[in-house]
Amino acid sequence: MHDFCFTIPYGLILVVGGIIGYLRKGSMASLAGGGGAGLVLLLAGYLSLKAFEKRKNSYFALILETVCAVVLTWVMGQRYHQTAKIMPAGILAGISALMTGFYVYKLATGGNHIPAKAE
Repeated sequence: MHDFCFTIPYGLILVVGGIIGYLRKGSMASLAGGGGAGLVLLLAGYLSLKAFEKRKNSYFALILETVCAVVLTWVMGQRYHQTAKIMPAGILAGISALMTGFYVYKLATGGNHIPAKAE
């Protein structure tokens, strides 16, 4: 599986979650944190997709994705630990931890595997 296949939906979840947090609670932190991290992940996923279309790997995008997922795992994990609220902190910490594992795996195995060109 290619990193952008998971990164783009992950980024969309964060953007939508940030917007929902802002609309329901008036939380600028949700809008800035979720929206900002989501947009960075969408950009990284787009860069990775475009590199894949050129039959290349984008290690910059993969490292950016990994850093975002690690930071979100840490921040939301700390928030869950303080509040014990499953939604949104616990769920987001769990999803981000899974994404961190996926990105580390992709880094360890050399990024997106480019299929051989059919002749």
